[in-house]
Parts: sequence; C-alpha cells; structure tokens
Amino acid sequence: MKLYAVIVAGGSGKRMGGEVPKQFMVLAGKPVLMHSIEKFRAFSDSVEIIVVLPENQLRYWNDLQKKYAFSVAHTIVKGGKARFYSVRNGLKFVDDHGLVAIHDGVRPLVSNETIKRCFEAAERLGNAIPVITPGDSLRYITGQGSTHVSRINVRLVQTPQVFMTDIIRKAYLQDYIPEFTDDATVLERTGVKINLVEGNRENIKITNPEDLIIARSLLQHIP
Repeated sequence: MKLYAVIVAGGSGKRMGGEVPKQFMVLAGKPVLMHSIEKFRAFSDSVEIIVVLPENQLRYWNDLQKKYAFSVAHTIVKGGKARFYSVRNGLKFVDDHGLVAIHDGVRPLVSNETIKRCFEAAERLGNAIPVITPGDSLRYITGQGSTHVSRINVRLVQTPQVFMTDIIRKAYLQDYIPEFTDDATVLERTGVKINLVEGNRENIKITNPEDLIIARSLLQHIP
C-alpha cells in the first residue's frame, strides 16, 4: 500500500518572539522542519513526503535546503489561509489508494514507534490518532466558574494522524468550520469513528520559546 506524509508547516514567529517562523528555527544544528521530515524518511524510504508551506516562505525554504545541504526528497506545496486549506492542498498530491499521515511540521520529536503504530492501526481500521494521557489536573470553565474534569476520560491529541487516503480526501471536501481543530475532527464530522493509539510524550508541538528549550534537552537523551 502506498504511504504518504503531508507535513504542514504554516506557522509564524509571533509567539516565539521573533521574525523567523517556528518551523525554521534551528534545533540541534538544523531547522525544526528538517527534523520532522527526516522522521518519516527514517521510518521508511517508501513514504512520499509532501511539505505544505505558506507561499511567502517557499523561496526561504529553498535557500535553507541549500544552506544545510538538505537532500531528503519531498514535494513542496503552497498552503492556504488556514491549516484546513493547507491540508486540503497537500491532499491533492495524494492518490486514493493508500495511507496518508498528516503531521505538524513543528513536531520534530515524533518517535518511529508512534509513526509505525499509526500506520498499522490505520491500515486495519481506516484511521489512527496518536494520544497521550494528561499529567496535570484539569478544570472545565463554565458560566458559573469551573469544575473538575477527570483525567481518566481525557486524552491529549498529537500528530501524525493517519488515514486511508480516499476517506480523508473526501472529508476535506467539506466547507470549513471553526470546530475543525485537527484532521480527526474533519473526518469525525462525516460520521466516521476515530481510533486512538498511543503517542509518545516527547512528541511536543513547538509553539513557544520554552518548547524549543525543552526540545533541545530531549534530543540529547533520545537515541
């Protein structure tokens, strides 16, 4: 079965406190996005990698590839005005008979085991979403204040989220609504059951400056 990875990297540098988009910030000697791409190449040479970037970042990405002698083959696709449209653009380069992993470009620490679990479960069940249990206590905000939420019934969602290509391509033909916070919510809207698999706790999303510090520390202890 054909395997794809659509890696979406549409962030800016605003929350990181700088002008460089977070996917291009240097982590252990190279941009974050390069680490994310390499994770899928390390998983399998057969994965066709598609990278979705804002149009105004395409030339910069090409320059970075030359600067760092980055040679992992991938298709570059122009993104949209929101993540939903960027994923939709990326899925145009995916055939209907296969499996596609949709991954955040700023999750450079996804493990090989998580990628494997997602692809294997999606092949059996049609989709697979990596999750972890929260470590902190949770509270739900209400109009009267807040109330406790049991961690037993809550999971934190990660990527890659893996789907049968024909199913997710069809789901992305829907009109966008704000409730689409990830790819699983897009598919779920069509009535399809979402299947959960174990993620890896190191698979953090780099959003704030402290996340980059944590990622640098984690890389020192990950084989």
